[in-house]
Amino acid sequence: MIDEDGTMLGIFPPFEALKMAEAKGLDLIEVAPTAKPPTCKIADYGKYKYELKKKEHEARKNQTVITIKEIQLRPRTDQHDLDVKMRQARSFILEGDKVKVNLRFYGREMAHQELGMGLLQKVIAALTDIAMVEAAPKMEGKQLFVLLSPDPAKIKDYEKKKASEAPAEGEEKK
Repeated sequence: MIDEDGTMLGIFPPFEALKMAEAKGLDLIEVAPTAKPPTCKIADYGKYKYELKKKEHEARKNQTVITIKEIQLRPRTDQHDLDVKMRQARSFILEGDKVKVNLRFYGREMAHQELGMGLLQKVIAALTDIAMVEAAPKMEGKQLFVLLSPDPAKIKDYEKKKASEAPAEGEEKK
């Protein structure tokens, strides 16, 4: 049994522990029921629940939620369109999101899956400076996809390089 101050009181029978808690005007709370012997604490139950809720809220506040953003491609996507999609994927990865690149085949395009694989390899090569391949290119039905996730070490290096290339304040671009 633990006192309201957090000091260990010792081992007591349940009815005696309950009497001690009632004498102090507090509740007897079973903290660790699976321990041998079970651990109980003398405390105000409402305050105890409030503190648990507060700890849980703090833990949830420090969590990071990673979302998966999708980018759709086709085997015949032109270079300019591909560049636009890669800029978008790069911004997603730099924000800390995972990127799933889907390449959908229609009709006779299924006969030339190697073109789609080549395009996905281009995408992977374009983003290797900030991302790592989490799931290798894989065919599912009529679509080929790859999952890229941010690599914190590579992103840090990328941002350092980007900062060193940027002109300092007061300087003009030539």
